[in-house]
Amino acid sequence: MGARALLAIEGFRRLLFSRFAAQWGDGLFQAGLAGAVLFNPEREADPLAIAAGFTALLLPYSVVGPFAGALLDRWDRRRVLVVANLLRGVLILVSAFTVAVGANGALLFTLALVVIGVSRFVNSGLSAALPHVVPVRTLVEANALATTLGAVVAVIGAGCAVGLRALFGEGNAGSGLTTAFACFGSVGAAWFAVRFARGALGPDEVDEPAQPLVAVARGLSDGGRAAIRTPTVLAGFVGLLAHRLAFGIALLLTVLLMRFRFTAGLPGLGQAVAVFGVGILVAGLVTARLVARLGRRRTLGTGLLLGAVAVLAGGLPLTMPTTLAAALLMSFAGQVVKLCVDAAVQRDIGDELRGRVFSLYDTLVNIAQVVSVALAALVVAPDGASPGLVLAAGACYLLGFAGFALVSRGHA
Repeated sequence: MGARALLAIEGFRRLLFSRFAAQWGDGLFQAGLAGAVLFNPEREADPLAIAAGFTALLLPYSVVGPFAGALLDRWDRRRVLVVANLLRGVLILVSAFTVAVGANGALLFTLALVVIGVSRFVNSGLSAALPHVVPVRTLVEANALATTLGAVVAVIGAGCAVGLRALFGEGNAGSGLTTAFACFGSVGAAWFAVRFARGALGPDEVDEPAQPLVAVARGLSDGGRAAIRTPTVLAGFVGLLAHRLAFGIALLLTVLLMRFRFTAGLPGLGQAVAVFGVGILVAGLVTARLVARLGRRRTLGTGLLLGAVAVLAGGLPLTMPTTLAAALLMSFAGQVVKLCVDAAVQRDIGDELRGRVFSLYDTLVNIAQVVSVALAALVVAPDGASPGLVLAAGACYLLGFAGFALVSRGHA
C-alpha cells in the first residue's frame, strides 16, 4: 500500500501521532531515570544495582500485563489511552521530584514501577487498536511503520534525555529536570487519542465474564489458550523469547562496558542507543518486503540466525566499535522478529482476544529479559568483560531458532 497511502488514512495518522508522543516520553523518562541512577556521579552502581534498575523498567510490563489485556478487551480503548496518558504525566512529575531531591532505593524503584506499569496500558492499547484504523491486508505494513517509527521516536526521546542532562547537569537536580520533560509526551499522546470517537478503537464485542475481577484473573489463561491454538503465534513467541533472553544479557554487558571498560559513560551509551535506533529504522523499511518475498516464517527464522551472528562476531572482541556494530545488527534482527510476531497476533487472533494475547506476549518477553539480566548480573565481570556471557547470548538465539523451527514445522 505504501507509507504515503497509509498516512492518508486519518485514523491511522492520529493513532500514529499518539504513539509517537507516548514513546518519545517513554524514551526520555527511561533514559533520564537510567542516567539518574547509573551515570550519576552522586550515586554508585554495581552490576546488581544496574540489574535492579532494569527490573524497575521491565517488571511492570509483566505484572500489569494480565490486567491490561483483560481490561483492554473490556473497556473503551480510546478512554484507556486518554486516562492512562494523563495519569502517567502526573506520575512522571512526581518521579522527577523524587529524583531531584536525591531519593533512592525503594521509593524511586516503586515510582518507576508505577509509571512504566501505566505505560503498559498505553502500549497495549495502541497495538490492539491498530486493526480498527487500517485494512486487514495492510496490517504487516502498517504495524512495521507504526512500531518501527515509534521505536525510533523512543530512541530520539532517549537522545533528548542525554542532551537535557548536558544542559541541566548530571547531578540529582539536573536528572530530575530531565526526567520531568517526559510529561509533555504523555499530554501530547492523550490529546491525539481524545480526538477519536467513543468506541472507534474497539473492542467491537466483549467475550469476558460480567465480573471485572474474574475477567482480569482469566486474562493470562485466555491469552495462553489462544496462542497455543494458533501455531504461527506460538512459534513466534518462542523466537521472540530467545531474542529477549539474548538481548537482556547484551544490555547488561553494554552498560558495564561503556561505564567501566571503555570509560565512555552516558555519551557512549548514547551512541549505542543511536545505532540501535538505526537498526530498528532499517528493519522497519525492509521487513514488509522481506515478508512479501520470503514469507513470515522464513523472515523470522533469518532474523534469529542474524542475531546469533551479530552477538558472537561483534561481542567477543570486547571493543567499542564491535560492540556498536553488534548493537546495530541485534536491533535490526530483533525488530524483524518482533514485527513478524506482532503481525501474527494482529492477523491471526480475533479482536475479542487480541488485547489479552498482546498482554501475555509482553508479560513473557519482559519476564525473559528481567530473568536474563538478573542471572547475568550474578556472574558478570565488574567491567563487563565476560566472553562466556556473550557465548550464552549467542546460544539463546540458536536454541530459539531450533524451537521456532520445531513449532512452526507443521504450519509452514
